[in-house]
Order: sequence, then structure tokens, then C-alpha cells
Amino acid sequence: MGLLTIGAFAQAAGLTPKALRLYDQVGVLLPAAVDPESGYRLYDPDQVPLARLVAQLRRIGMPLAMIRTVCGLAPAAAAEAITAYWRQVTADTAARARLATVLVDHLSGGSTTVSSPNPTLAVRYASDCETGAVRDSNEDAAYASQRLLAVADGMRGAGGADASAAAIDALRPLELTDAPAVELLTMLAGAVADADRAVRGLATDDHQPVTTLTALLRSGSQLALVHVGDTRAYLLRDGELSLLTQDHTWVRAQVDQGRLDPVEAATHPQRAMLVRALGAGPQVEADLALRTALPGDRYLLCSDGLSAVVDRSDLCAVLGAATDPEQTVRGLIDLARAEGAPDNVACVVADIVAV
Repeated sequence: MGLLTIGAFAQAAGLTPKALRLYDQVGVLLPAAVDPESGYRLYDPDQVPLARLVAQLRRIGMPLAMIRTVCGLAPAAAAEAITAYWRQVTADTAARARLATVLVDHLSGGSTTVSSPNPTLAVRYASDCETGAVRDSNEDAAYASQRLLAVADGMRGAGGADASAAAIDALRPLELTDAPAVELLTMLAGAVADADRAVRGLATDDHQPVTTLTALLRSGSQLALVHVGDTRAYLLRDGELSLLTQDHTWVRAQVDQGRLDPVEAATHPQRAMLVRALGAGPQVEADLALRTALPGDRYLLCSDGLSAVVDRSDLCAVLGAATDPEQTVRGLIDLARAEGAPDNVACVVADIVAV
């Protein structure tokens, strides 16, 4: 095959001609040749893998100057450079999240500031995971303790149950770590990277399991949230139910881009198609956030076997009832079963109480 025009090469690499011109200008991806008369850039088909690598590095936010260096390294050295970069991004994100939380609490008149004392808090919790009415296997997993709450939903099929279990198991060592609240996000980011490696380690020659993961890690009154996929976290505070996570699905992306409205998305045949999951893609990309827990808060973590079939108003009603976490979990699963329970259901309910 001969050289490709910039348009043909852009299509093959999943880029745009504009991006290729920029990469040429900064010396990241040079064309194989330039037509001396027209000035058109021409590319060798063998450059496609490099172009895709550049695009993937841009998607994780790596600066072009660093990409130029990484692309010149041997694979092992490039992997080390990417790992070091992502650790720095994680640390910077954690620092910004801590500052943002303090600023939001202060400016909104919240009771938590840098210098304000917090009450001693404890968590009352319950969890359950049940097989759906039309399923013959259960790939969901749920876990709850005083420090860690987590749900995961493995892809249906071989390895799915192992993937969801491995994702939560990778977080459980954090329960034993006596770390200050300011380090929670950094710890979670590292644990999620471990979870991603564990899930990838379950791959066979013809199959790569994937799983979602949503978890809360507590230190005192601070809760660090990590989220990948379409499992969800909700907060019921003062009678108002808030969704704390955004689904990493194809239909959610289409809604955000204005290509689908929410009503269409709710019944779309591809509504469960994930765009982010542990074990999928070249690099795990998790949402991280730091929250301040208040006495009276009630948290729900659940798989889409609950959230996709039960109306939000019904979720709010059951969560708002004066029942303990065990009864609430039972009530939520009963709601899913009343709707036919077409999928497996995993949920965790946790109450924040002052002691």
C-alpha cells in the first residue's frame, strides 16, 4: 500500500486532519512525505499505531511536549513515563478536589470549614446482591463496612463475577490504612489502578472481562468517591435525593452532546453500552470526588439492576422511610422485583450517625 493522503490517514487513525497538522507543527507526528508542488502531507500506513497512541495520550490530558518525548521511548520506558505522569495527575486532582470542597463548603455556608470541628461519626450499613428474575448467573457484587462501601457490576458472561469481586477486593486493604482525610483520593486512585490491573489479569486468549465500580471510602467526616461505569451513588439529605455520579454510557454521552433526549435514552436499545469500565480501553479513567458527610445523611450505592428499572421518586420514598438500612435494602430489592427484576440487583445503604 502506498502513502495515504492526510484525509485518508486521519480516517484510518480516528483523528482529524486539523489534529494531524498540529502534531506535525509541534514535531509529535511528522508526515512520511510532503508533496513538493501542492504541499499536501502524505503518511505511511505503518504510522497508524503511532497516531492512535498520540490520540490516546491526548485523551488522558498529556501535554504535546511530553507526548513527543514518550513517543520516542522504548515501550517499557514509555509505560513507566505514562505511569509517572498519571500519578502526578492523580495527586494534582486530589489537591484540587480538597481545595474545591473547602471552598464550596465555606461559600455555601456549610458547617464544615478548614477550622470548624466535626462531630464523631459512625456508619450504619447493610448490603445485598440478588440474581435477577430472568438471569441464571450473578455478576454483581456489593460490600459495606464502617470505612468502605462499594458496588460493582461485571459484564455478563465468563469472568464477569470474578471481575466485580476483584475490583472490590482491590479496595479492601484501604480499610486498614489509618490515613488522614486529605489522602483519601490519592489512595483511591492508586487502588483503582490496582483494581484495573487485577481485572485485566483475568483475561483469557479470547475474552477480557470488564466491570463497573462505585465506592465510598470514609475517614472521619470525609468521604472519597470513586466511580467508573454505570453503577451509581445517591445521597438523601434533608429529604432531597441527589445523584452523585454520572453514568459512563454511550447514551449518556449522546444526551450530553444533544443527540438524544433523556426520554429517548431511557429506552434506547444501547442504553447499557459502557464507554468506561475497569478492564476496558488503554487506561482506566475514574471519576474522583471528596464529600463531607453530615449526621442524618443516607447513601445508596447500587447497580443498574435497581436504578434502571425503579423510578427515582420510588427510590426516594423507600430511602426516606424511617427504617434501618437492612429493611431499606430489602425494600429496594422488592421494588426491583416488582418491576420484573430483568437484571441482577446489588445495593448498599449507609446511614451517617453522630456518636
